[in-house]
Formats: sequence, structure tokens, C-alpha cells
Amino acid sequence: MDRTATLDARPQPEASAPDAAGFAPAMPPEAPLAMPVQDLASWSPDQGHRPARPLRTPWGARLFVFGGAAALTAYGALQMYETIAVSGSPTALQWALLVLFVLNFSWIALAFTGAILGFATLLRRPHLPAVPTALATRTAVLMPVYNEATARTFAGLEAMRESVEATGLGRSFDWFVLSDSTQADAWIAEERAFLDLRSRLGRDARIFYRHRPKNHHRKAGNIGDFVSRWGGHYDHMLVLDADSLMTGDSMVRLAAAMEADPDAGIIQSLPLIINRNTLFARVQQFAARIYGPVIATGLSVWSGRDGNYWGHNAIIRTRAFAEACGLPDLTGRPPFGGHVLSHDFVEAALIRRAGWAVTMLPTLSGSYEESPPSLIDVAVRDRRWAQGNLQHGRIIGAAGLALASRQHFATGIAGYVASPLWLAQLVVGIALVLQTAYVRPEYFTSEFGLYAVFPRFDPVRALKLFGLTMGILLAPKFLGLILALIDGPVRRACGGTFRLLASSLIEILLSALIAPIAMLIQSGSVFQILAGRDTGWNPQRRDDGSIPFRDIVRRHRWHTALGLITGVAAFAIATSLFLWMSPTILGLVLAIPISWASGQLGLGLALRRAGLLMTPEEREPPAIAQAAGALAARNAAHGFDEADSLRALHSEPALARAHVAMLPAAEPRPRGRIDPERTLAQAKVVEAETLAEAAGWLNPKERMALLHDRALLDRLGRLGA
Repeated sequence: MDRTATLDARPQPEASAPDAAGFAPAMPPEAPLAMPVQDLASWSPDQGHRPARPLRTPWGARLFVFGGAAALTAYGALQMYETIAVSGSPTALQWALLVLFVLNFSWIALAFTGAILGFATLLRRPHLPAVPTALATRTAVLMPVYNEATARTFAGLEAMRESVEATGLGRSFDWFVLSDSTQADAWIAEERAFLDLRSRLGRDARIFYRHRPKNHHRKAGNIGDFVSRWGGHYDHMLVLDADSLMTGDSMVRLAAAMEADPDAGIIQSLPLIINRNTLFARVQQFAARIYGPVIATGLSVWSGRDGNYWGHNAIIRTRAFAEACGLPDLTGRPPFGGHVLSHDFVEAALIRRAGWAVTMLPTLSGSYEESPPSLIDVAVRDRRWAQGNLQHGRIIGAAGLALASRQHFATGIAGYVASPLWLAQLVVGIALVLQTAYVRPEYFTSEFGLYAVFPRFDPVRALKLFGLTMGILLAPKFLGLILALIDGPVRRACGGTFRLLASSLIEILLSALIAPIAMLIQSGSVFQILAGRDTGWNPQRRDDGSIPFRDIVRRHRWHTALGLITGVAAFAIATSLFLWMSPTILGLVLAIPISWASGQLGLGLALRRAGLLMTPEEREPPAIAQAAGALAARNAAHGFDEADSLRALHSEPALARAHVAMLPAAEPRPRGRIDPERTLAQAKVVEAETLAEAAGWLNPKERMALLHDRALLDRLGRLGA
């Protein structure tokens, strides 16, 4: 296959014509784009895109954010030094406390100044251009899936397509489900849903489906496979997640923004969380809606055209992606080697390095996603994100990257390193109190003095510093709350002033209790990664629902034990230490009930009935969310997520024929090479007399091998029921 085709000719997908078996092809004819693997060690600007006009850098905004954060950090460091140096030269432990404080304080100071910038920008209520009436370019909408709930995934796709068609610009968009599913039942469920959808919408619906035999490089490889095989058909690709929803207006606005800016490589929207009902998910949903725009807008303003990409709900120029985003495998073994896990940050940095702009539209409405339903579900996802972000430590120094791109990498790394740093600061603080209470003073120091050296503190200054730290930490929440209070429609949709204030208080209290648990979980993840433990890639649980209580106890028993031990020890050492650490101790002691409550649907719905933690999108659900919900219920009634793959293929000859028609051409096997899963599947299917026997004997890997083999599928179809 010629992989050097470009977009110059920009071929159009041909109409799907039925094949000999009567089935339209699942994918359009290939129009490949080459994706060369990028060299991270050396790079020349001559290799990249030359902008039509210079890309302006918002130096004033950056000076405010980073200069302001540096000034705040310097002030905090001075106050901490004066707090610990009240009795003269600080001890080694006090110096360690100072260093850890400065590192942690600088992190929250940067978030604070960024939020101030976002707040000031949103006060001016920036407006977006109107929905376009015509588009001159073509966009592929890509939905990568990996063992997802098929009924809901295809419902979301259908709802988005209907919304785009309603704008009158539907002919500019084609729709692709790109499956990397590794479970046989999920794969066949996707094919059933795809065939059902296309039969209802007609063969000119421009909906396509592809399943990869091997999910090489996970989502990044999935998107790369599309670009290298079909990218030449399309000017842009709009990348979604399986839980993404976007209105037609937002999608055509993104396409129009790409047309209006020929130097744009990526334009990222801000997805809001919707459709969540458990306690934990509704807390996240409320926080993202009220506080998220402040933080995202500040990031967008200081980043300018050196922005970032979050992996979904964003539009990408296909040529830019093909030229710049062929990701290399990092040398060594996972967790720091191998393929790039958090590929989105890297793709944004490489596209920007190649001369294309990466921008964000945080005020674009109509972009939505969902969130994990419980604390444990977030921890599972967070483990993979932690590994991916720490892996960026090997990429941050790559040649030619924009300074802002390096800052995005540094921010991602710091987001996970902050937890062990906070833990270390707590440990050092406890050690200092122990030293004061039980260790004899040092009478003979290296410096001459008339008095013994005690590690003393200035309590008044320490209290003021604590207040400053809490103010800076909570300021982004208060700024988002102020914007919601002065915005009449948002305030009323959140239940009015009183309920909005009460909801913010509930969110702050629950977040404070969850914070020490999350600190230990993230610290454990970082330590595991540093010890060389790979996370793998597990599918995300998206449905509302609780986790078995025994699993919660098993996951959090050590957190509870540590909280009890710390609480008893702190109380024995000093009452003041116990009071100072009480928020952390309380969160850890209550880790099991907090985690249990986080996944409870009843608690979340009770708050909803009381009008608390409400968002405008929850008070008046977006039309697209309602349409997707109705379609998901319809798909579930058709049993798309329940059918056994082998029984479905055996009992539905049309499905079996379509499945065989959609299989890629079999690759020739080198002489002497044996595929153990296929060999065992063949032996079991040949030996079986009925479908039930074969299904009982085949393990998951053997089922997948069978589904890839036309001869074995034919043999399966001839078995008795």
C-alpha cells in the first residue's frame, strides 16, 4: 500500500455499494496519509509548517500568571522561613520542611494566578461567532471504543449525527466507530449495533465501523491507524471518547474555526460533565461546571496558540497530525519505556513544534462528557494517568518544543508528584513535633552559642501562613462561585443563591475529606511507578452503581489503619498537633465509609431532590443528552449489551455473514509459526458437537481467535444448538 498520499487531491469517500453477499462495505476506500515516526532527540524548524502570519505570544498574560506565582511563592517562602527561624538558624528538619512547603506552595500559587486571569476574562463575557451556514471542508468524527457499553456508545453517536444533520451541514461530516475491543461479546455487540444503525438510516448515512485485530499502541495507535489508511479523505478529524456528547452547533463551530484559521492544528473544547447521579460523580459534575471554566479559561489565555490537547472533544487538522504525531516507542520497559500512554499532551506538543497552532475554546457550549461513578473508579483511571504523566519526564526535554509545551508537561507531572510531596511535608512536620517533645536539645552545635538549640516556631506567623495557604488553595473555587452568583440564569438553574452557596460548601467539605485519601492513592501510584510496576490499560467503568463493600474495605483498610495510628500518635504527642492534622486524620479514618458513600446512587439522588449540587445542564438537560438517553434505552431493549457473541453468530445468519464480510483479509502466516489460541480454538470447535459445548470449552482469547477465522466461523455455524 502506498503510504505517501497527501491531502492535495483530497479524494472523497465513494458511495457504499453492496458486495456479492449483499452488505455495504463497513469502511470507505482507503486514502492513506504517511505518519513518519518523530525524532524526539533532534528537530529542525525547516521540517515544520510555516505559519501564514506570526503566531502571537501572550507575554503579558504569562508574566502575570508566572510572575505573580513566583512572587507569591517568594513571599510564602519568606514567611515560612521567619516562622521556623524564630530561634535562630533552622535545623536540618526545618530546612526540609521549608523546601517541601515551597514546592507545594508554588503549585497552588500557579493555579491561583491562572484562575485570577480566567476570572477576569470571563467577567467580560467573551462571545463566540455564530453558527456557520456553509463549510468548505470535510471532517471525520472519530469515536474510538474499547470494550464499552455498546448500547450507550452507539446512542451517543446517533444523537450527535442527528444534531449535526439538523444544522443543515451534515454532508460535511462522516462518522467512524474505531473499535479496539478485545472481548468477543463487545466486538459482536458493536457490529450488531452498527448494522442496525445503518439499516435504519440508510446506506448513504456515512457511518463506518472498523475493528482492529490488535490494539497496538491503544488509542493513539487506533487514531494513527485511521489517519494512515483513510486520513486523505478528510481535512479535519473531530476526536471523541466513548462517553462524549457534542451538539451539532458545537461541532460545526469547531469545523468553521478550523477553516477560519489555516494555521490551527488543534482546537480543544472544554467538555462539561453531565448525566452523573452518584454522590462522588455529582460532586465532580458540580465542581467542573462551576469552577472548571475559570481554570480552563486562564489556561487558554496564557497558553495562547501554544495550548494543550486533552485527547477528546477536539478537532484536529488531519495533515498536521499525520506530519507531526507519529509517536515513537520510548526505549526501555514500562512504566517509563514502551509506547506513550498519555499521548494527547505529546501530540499537542509535537503539532506545536511543527509550526501549527494549538488553541482552546473554553467558552464553546455544547461539549460534554461523563465521569467515573466512584472514588475507586477514579483511582483506577488515575493510576494510568499518573504513569502517562510521569512518563512525560522523558519527553519534556525533547528538541524544539515550545516553552509552553514544556510547561504543560511540567504541570501534568507536578499534579501527581504533589501528593508524595504533601505526604512528605506531613511526615516532616510530625518529626519536628516529635523532636520538640522528646529529643533532648542540642547543646553543642557547630556554631558557638550561649543557649541550647530548640526547633521552635512562631505560632502567630504560622497561623497567618496557614490562612494564606488555604485562601490561595480555595480561591479558584470562590472565583467560580462568584461568576455563578452574578450570572442570573446559572444561579437560578443551580437552585438560587442559598442552594448554590450550600452546594459549594458541600463540595468543599467532601473534597477536603477525600483529599487525604487521594493523596495516599496517588502517592502509592507514584511509588509503584518508580518501582517499575506497569499499570496496563483497563476499560473505564462509566455506569452509575456501587462497588461491593468487601472490595472497598480491601482497597481502603490500610488508609483507615494509617489514619487511626496517626491520630493516636498525634494526640499522644500534642493536642495542637492532633488539631492541626485533624482534617487529614478524619478523612483517612473515614476512608471506607467515604468511599462507600461516593458510589451510592441514593445519596446523589437525595441531594438532587433537595436541589443541591445542581448544575444548569442537570436542571434543564441538553436536548442531545435527552436524545442519547432515549436511544440508549431503545438499544438496550434490543439487547445489544447482553447477547453472547457465539450464540448470536450461530442464531443470526445475517449477522454471521456481515461479520465475515467485515473481517480484514487474512495475513499469510510464515511457515512453522503456530498461533496457539487459534490452534486450540480449532481443536475445540472440531471436537464439539453442539454450540453449547464449544462455548463452554473456549476461553476469551480462543473466542477472539475464532472470530478472526473464517473457516472456524463456518465450522461453528454448522454445529447443533
